[in-house]
Amino acid sequence: MNWDWDKLRDKQDQYEKRRGDGGGMGMPTPPQIDEIVSKFRNFKLPGGLLMILILLFLFFGSSMFFTVEIDEVGVIQRFGKYSRICQPGLNFKLPSGIEKVTKVKIKRVYKEEFGFTTGQEDSAFSRLNENTDMVASMLTGDLNVAVVPWIVQYRISDPYNYLFRVRDVNAILRDMAEATMRTVVGDRSINEVISKREEIAVAARELLQIEMIQAETGIQIVTIEMKKTNVPEPVQASFNEVNEAVQEKEQLIYKAKEEYNKAIPAAKGEAQRIVKDAEGYAIDRVNRAMGDAARFTSLYQEYSKAKDVTEKRLYLEAMSEILPKLGKKYVIDSGQTNLLPLLNMGEAAGQSPTTVSAVKDLLKGDEVLK
Repeated sequence: MNWDWDKLRDKQDQYEKRRGDGGGMGMPTPPQIDEIVSKFRNFKLPGGLLMILILLFLFFGSSMFFTVEIDEVGVIQRFGKYSRICQPGLNFKLPSGIEKVTKVKIKRVYKEEFGFTTGQEDSAFSRLNENTDMVASMLTGDLNVAVVPWIVQYRISDPYNYLFRVRDVNAILRDMAEATMRTVVGDRSINEVISKREEIAVAARELLQIEMIQAETGIQIVTIEMKKTNVPEPVQASFNEVNEAVQEKEQLIYKAKEEYNKAIPAAKGEAQRIVKDAEGYAIDRVNRAMGDAARFTSLYQEYSKAKDVTEKRLYLEAMSEILPKLGKKYVIDSGQTNLLPLLNMGEAAGQSPTTVSAVKDLLKGDEVLK
């Protein structure tokens, strides 16, 4: 709406005249723009009040925006009650006093040490005052005492359970880790505890993860690392002597088994060879006897057909086999009285004094002398 400045001036003059005459109340003069602007220019707040307003603005403004890193999430609480979870990046919340943010690193791997200490800079909890020797000392299944140090590596998998479901996650983790390790070690002998550390670590991790899930701690067990396991220091010398004796015993047993494995198979093989030789000899004798019997039978059949011819043939065959094996032989007439001139006949002639043909010829005349 535009101002009608002429009418306003007339009304202002009439108002002033009435005031001068002592008349009734007139219409007030509207404020001028210049006067309003000058009043705002001349208005100043006190220094302390201005500073307080600036600080309040900065405080509430900065508490409403926050940044969540890539390896963490932000848990928002409104008046102390859980509200929501903020993902990595720039996020907004209500001012402090209304909403509160707690940042939880969900991708970082933390660790807890048991039975020894190394400073432990990557633990999510404060270090407890404890006797490390008592934690590492455990009773094995064969009633021996073993010193078992180990490390539990874990990650926060559920920020809500981690912050709100358990009052003291540190105490739960350490107590359950110790109880789990004692359970696993208590089922094994001292030698298994010393030599099978990887197997023990796997079994303890699986059992501890089940306990953490049941307790709703929001913790995921990444791995359990077993350090060097040994017996208590006062009994280490005796334990080493026992181990040496056991190793020596096992070595002797292995040597005896080696000798046994060498001697017994060799004896069994020799026995089998002798049995096979005997069986082969028996078969050979039987076959020979059967062959001789068959030969004799066939000869007898031929002999029964022609006795004279068969008898002479058998005699000649026998003599042909016997005479070559007798060395020098002299065949003389039955009427010969002087033998000395005949002794060198074969040497002088360079020939054997007897031949098979000569024997056959003499046999025809039935005059054979030896």
